[in-house]
Amino acid sequence: MATETRMGAKDRTYNLVSVLYHTLRESSTLETYITDAREAGDDELSGFLQEIQSQDRDRAQKAKRLLTGRLSQS
Repeated sequence: MATETRMGAKDRTYNLVSVLYHTLRESSTLETYITDAREAGDDELSGFLQEIQSQDRDRAQKAKRLLTGRLSQS
């Protein structure tokens, strides 16, 4: 069972979906933190969080491309 999850999906596919989900979720959560920082007038924190969010979006796009390619091969 090392190569499959309980639902029968290959671990690599499951892992990629999981990374995509958690990355998108974090990006969404960061939106709240960015708003909080802006409302508090903390431009430094807001900018830092926006950088992280941008990295998450880039990571999510790459994960989507990888996932699409792998699903089209199966």
